[in-house]
Amino acid sequence: MTMDYLVFLCSILLPMALAVEETLMDTKWAISELAWTSHPESGWEEVSGYDEAMNPIRTYQVCNVRELNQNNWLRTGFIHRKDMHRVYVEMKFTVRDCNSIPNIPGSCKETFNLFYYESDLDSATASSPFWMENPYIKVDTIAPDESFSKLESGRVNTKVRSFGPLSKSGFYLAFQDLGACMSLISVRVFYKKCSTTIANFAQFPETVTGAEPTSLVIAPGSCIPNALEVSVPLKLYCNGDGEWMVPVGACTCAAGFEPAMKDTECLACSPGTFKSRQGDGLCSPCPPNSRTSSGSATVCTCRNGYFRADSDSAEMACSTVPSSPRNVISNVNETSLVLEWSEPRDSGGRDDLLYNVICKKCSVERSLCTRCDDNVAISPRHLGLTEKRVYVTNLQAHTQYSFEIQAVNGVSSKSPYTPQFSAVNITTNQAAPSAVPTVHLMGATASTMSLSWLPPDRPNGIILDYEIKYHEKGHGEAIAHTVTSQRSATRIEGLKPGTPYVVQVRARTVAGYGRYSSSYDFSTNLQSDPEKNIQEQLPLIVGSATAGLVFIIAVVVIAIVCLRKQRNGSESEYTEKLQQYITPGMKVYIDPFTYEDPNEAIREFAKEIDISCVKIEEVIGAVFSCVSHAAASRSAGEFGEVCRGRLKLPGRREIIVAIKTLKVGYTERQRRDFLSEASIMGQFDHPNIIHLEGVVTKSRPVMIVTEFMENGALDSFLRLNDGQFTVIQLVGMLRGIAAGMKYLSDANYVHRDLAARNILVNSNLVCKVSDFGLSRFLEDDTTDPTYTSSLGGKIPIRWTAPEAIAYRKFTSASDVWSYGIVMWEVMSYGERPYWDMSNQDVINAVEQDYRLPPPMDCPTALHQLMLDCWVKDRNLRPKFAQIVNTLDKLIRNAASLKVISSVHSGVSQPLLDRCVPDYTTFTTVGDWLDAIKMSRYKENFLNAGFASFDLVAQMTAEDLLRIGVTLAGHQKKILSSIQDMRLQMNQTLPVQV
Repeated sequence: MTMDYLVFLCSILLPMALAVEETLMDTKWAISELAWTSHPESGWEEVSGYDEAMNPIRTYQVCNVRELNQNNWLRTGFIHRKDMHRVYVEMKFTVRDCNSIPNIPGSCKETFNLFYYESDLDSATASSPFWMENPYIKVDTIAPDESFSKLESGRVNTKVRSFGPLSKSGFYLAFQDLGACMSLISVRVFYKKCSTTIANFAQFPETVTGAEPTSLVIAPGSCIPNALEVSVPLKLYCNGDGEWMVPVGACTCAAGFEPAMKDTECLACSPGTFKSRQGDGLCSPCPPNSRTSSGSATVCTCRNGYFRADSDSAEMACSTVPSSPRNVISNVNETSLVLEWSEPRDSGGRDDLLYNVICKKCSVERSLCTRCDDNVAISPRHLGLTEKRVYVTNLQAHTQYSFEIQAVNGVSSKSPYTPQFSAVNITTNQAAPSAVPTVHLMGATASTMSLSWLPPDRPNGIILDYEIKYHEKGHGEAIAHTVTSQRSATRIEGLKPGTPYVVQVRARTVAGYGRYSSSYDFSTNLQSDPEKNIQEQLPLIVGSATAGLVFIIAVVVIAIVCLRKQRNGSESEYTEKLQQYITPGMKVYIDPFTYEDPNEAIREFAKEIDISCVKIEEVIGAVFSCVSHAAASRSAGEFGEVCRGRLKLPGRREIIVAIKTLKVGYTERQRRDFLSEASIMGQFDHPNIIHLEGVVTKSRPVMIVTEFMENGALDSFLRLNDGQFTVIQLVGMLRGIAAGMKYLSDANYVHRDLAARNILVNSNLVCKVSDFGLSRFLEDDTTDPTYTSSLGGKIPIRWTAPEAIAYRKFTSASDVWSYGIVMWEVMSYGERPYWDMSNQDVINAVEQDYRLPPPMDCPTALHQLMLDCWVKDRNLRPKFAQIVNTLDKLIRNAASLKVISSVHSGVSQPLLDRCVPDYTTFTTVGDWLDAIKMSRYKENFLNAGFASFDLVAQMTAEDLLRIGVTLAGHQKKILSSIQDMRLQMNQTLPVQV
C-alpha cells in the first residue's frame, strides 16, 4: 500500500479520538530563575512578574529600540527529545507598537525569530554554537496578532510552531530579537501522540506522531479478551495531529460472548442465553425445548425427549419424533396392494417428514411374522417416502401379510426408540378378473361411439360393472375420461367430430378391478350420418368441407365488420380475420367474438363446473380488464378477485387451482369480456400454455378456474430470486415460453401482449403463457402506463414491434419481437426494458435502430438471438419453431453459453449510458442503491458506516458479505457498479470478486 494511497485514505476518514499532548518544558510553572543564555548580555533580560491569576512567573524582556543594528539572542537550556520526532513550541508574548514609541530610528521591529539547534550532548556555551542562522536552524519569524502602546496594558499573543524531524538526543531553542520592544512571557515545548484506544474490538497502544504533519504512523493492534480476528492485519494509523484514523482489520466477540460497553468489551452470555458463532451479534435466549445453565454457552442442549439433527443449526428449536401415521387404507387386488394413509397428528415440530413401509409375511399356524423377501416390490420405494401412497406387487396368493407404516423425521435417528407406526393386516385370498380380451366398434357418429366387448376369460367371480377409459389419440392418459357400464356394451357421447380416440376396458368384481384391455383406436365420423361409407364419400366430404369453410369465413368476417361499424361508426383498426389452423386433421381455432351469442362460445370451449366442486381458500389478487392474475398489480378496470382454492371433480383427485371471480353488479359486456379469455384459453392444450379447468356461469359469482402456478408472474419471481439460477435454468425457462408460443403461432393465434408479467411459473420452474385478454381489448380505457401510447390507442410500447405500434399490424412476427424483450427480461432478472426512458423515447430509439444491450453475464449466443428477434423487417425475424430449435442446440451444447457478451460490442452508446449510472448525479449512497435496484440494502450500508461514495469505492466482496449482502447475484451487481464508480473516479484499485 503506497504512502499516497494512505494519505488519500486518511483524508476521507473521520478521526476516532482526540490528540494527547506530552509537555517537555513549560516556563509558566518555573519558581526559580531560568538562567537562559543571552547574547550579548545587554540584550535579553530575565524579569520576575505575575500572570493574570497573580501567580509568579519568570519572563524575558528586550527593548533596545533606540539603538540601531540590534541582534539579541536568547537560548534555552538543553531539552531532551525522548522518543518524539516532531516538537511543538507554544510562545506567549507581548510586543510594543513601534508607532507608540517617540523619537526612535526606523529600525524598530515588531517581530522576532524562532530557531532550534540539535545536539546529542548538553554542550552549548556562551560562545558556542555561533550566534547565527547556521548552525541554528530557523523555524519561523513570529509576528504578533496585536501590539500595545504606552497608555495601554500589554496584550498577550499566543503562537504555536512545530519543527522536525529530530534525530539527536536533544535540542535548544533560540529567540532572535532584531530591534523589538517585547516580553517573552512563557514558553511551552510539547509533542503529540495518539492515546491508547479500542476500535473494532481490537486494542491499540499509545503511539507518538510522525516527523511530518502528513506522516502516518502504523500502530499494530491485538484483539481484546474473548475476541477473535475476522480480518488482518490489525492496525491503526496515527496522523500528524495525534488523531487515530479508521482501523484496518477487525476482531469480533467469540462464540459465547457478546459486545458490551459500547463495543469495547466482550462479555460472556448469561445462563439461559447463548451465541453459537463468532460475530457482532448479541446473545439469544435458548430456542424452544432447549436449555443451558452455564455462562458463555455456544449451544443450548436439548431437553429430554427432544433432539437436533446433524444438519440443524444451534439456533433451531429442538424437536421430537413424529407420532404414527393415521387412517391407513388398503385395497387388495389379487397379489397386489395399494396402501394409503394420512399424516401424523404430531409431526414433532419439523417439516422434513418421511415415511417407511415395512412388509412382513405372517404364518397362520404360529402367528409369526418375518420380513418379506426381495421379490415383493414396493413402488416407488419402501424407505424415505414423501408421498402417502405405495403400490405393492408380487405378493403370494392366499397369504397373510402385515404392513407397518412408520413416520420419521430428521431427528428419528437420534431417538433410542423405534419409530412409531400404524399397522394393517391383509390376506391375498381373492383374485381380480383377468383382462377384457377384445373391444369392438359397433357404430359411430360425429359425436358418439357405440362399443361392445367380450367378458374376461377368468372373471374370478361375478362381474359387477365395467370401466371404459378413453382419450384423444396423442394427448396422453393424463386427460383421459372414464365411464362405467353394467353391460358389456356402452355408448360414449360428447366426442369431437372426425377425431381418433384410444379406448380401453376393464372389469370389476368384489376383489377389485382387473387389468385394462389392450388399447384400441376408434374414430368418430366427420358427419352425423353413420351409415354412409366414409371411403366412398371422402371426395364429397372434402369438397363440401372446403366450400363450407370458405363460406363460413366470409360470413363471419362480413358479420364482424357490420357489427363493429354499427358499434363504432367506422371499421375498427383492430378488426381481425378469423384465426384458424389450416393443416388437415388439426383443430380449428375460432375467435369467440365471431359468435352471435357469446354464451355459445363458452359452452363449446369451456367446461361448466358445478359450484359445489369449487372451494375458495384465499384471495391473492384482483382481476383486471381481461388480464390474468399475473398482472394483478394494476390499478384500473378491476373486474373482481383472484383466489387460490381447490377443485374436486367427481372421479378425480382434489387439486389446487386459481379462481378468478367476476364482481357483483357487472354489465353484460363485462361478463362477455370476462369470459372471453376462457373461450380462448379453452381451445389450447399445451404444457406451456396455462390450462383451463372450466368455468362457473350458472351460479354466482361467475368464475374462471385454471391450474394454479405456485411461483406467480415471471417478472416478479425473477426479481425476488435475482442471481439464483444457472444460465441453463434460465435458458430452460425461455425454451418453455418459446414452445408455448410456437403452439400458438401454429394455430395462427397472435398474443399481442407477450411479456414476463404475463408468463406464470409453477413450482418446477415450468413457464406457461397466460393472459389471453389483451388481443381483443387494446382500445379499452386504462391508466396503466405500460399500455399507453402518445400515438393513440393502448399498446405495451416497450414490448411491441415497430410495425405494430405504427400500423397496428399484429402478427406472429410481432410476437417474436416481444419474445426478444422477454428474453432480455429473463436474463436481466426482471429489469424494466429501456429502464426509465419514456414510451416516446423508446419509440424514437427503436426507430433509430437502437437495441437493448446484453444484460450482465448474458451469453453472446442469447443476445444475438435477441437481436435476431428485433430485426426491423418482420419477414427476416426467426419463426418460433426456429427459436425452439436454436435454444435446444444451446442447451445440448452448454459450452456455447459460456461466451459472455461485451456490453460495448455493437450496441448504441446512448442506451449504454443508461446502463451505467453516473454516481456524481446522486446526492446520497441511498439514491445510488435505488438506481441500481438494490434499495433493500440502504440500512445495511448506513449502519456499517458506508455513507459516502469515497468509502463505497473501497468496498470488496468481503465487505458486502460482512454487512449482510449474502446473495451472490446481488454481490456481483453491486461490485460491478462499484467498479464503474472507480473508473469514474479514475482510481486503479482492484475489485475483489
